[in-house]
Amino acid sequence: MRLPKLRRPRLPRTLAGRRRLVRAVMAGCVLALLPATWLYVSTDGRLRTTADAPRTEVAVVFGAGLWDGEPSPYLAHRLDAAAKLYREGRIEVVLVTGDNSREDYDEPDAMRAYLKRHGVPDTRIVSDYAGFDTWDSCVRAKKIFGVDEAVLISQDFHIRRALALCRAAGVNAYGIGVAAKHDVTWYYGGTREIFAAGKAALDAVFEPDPRFLGPKEPGVGRALAAAR
Repeated sequence: MRLPKLRRPRLPRTLAGRRRLVRAVMAGCVLALLPATWLYVSTDGRLRTTADAPRTEVAVVFGAGLWDGEPSPYLAHRLDAAAKLYREGRIEVVLVTGDNSREDYDEPDAMRAYLKRHGVPDTRIVSDYAGFDTWDSCVRAKKIFGVDEAVLISQDFHIRRALALCRAAGVNAYGIGVAAKHDVTWYYGGTREIFAAGKAALDAVFEPDPRFLGPKEPGVGRALAAAR
């Protein structure tokens, strides 16, 4: 049985048609790059390092996966940065936000345990168990935990999106992009951000409710009161 031959797409025959095609392709490229451009423009001047991060009461650390119940190397680097800021007196409380959508997967508790082993007291750690994605984490930080200002900690390829979304959610934020080894995971993360920028722009415009919102949590306020 012979398979039907695939027809090659035909280019416009006229010069005017070819010009219209080029314009359409160029317009598509511009539209595709708009979300990424928005991320860079909206976060300009908001990136810091652990050395020059402003003194802020709250740091928000985003989940980045577990390996056998322990923070992945990428997540561990984020938590190391938060612990360093705490030891240097630059932050008072760490809000760890991650996925706990099933019983056998608990990012926030793993993050809490890691921070405790690295010198952050349990009373200074607050857990958000419904940070299923970056937008959910930002909205919940503002609406549920009452965070108005924070330093955000993530990898360098993700921090601009986190910054843009948290600012869109009403959090006055600065970001620390933790450097990471340029391995397969880093390249995957960087590529993923290109496509995630589009969703981020839609989230910022339409401001959808998180997958789970729930009642307000007093954890951050209590931790800050204990710190004082």
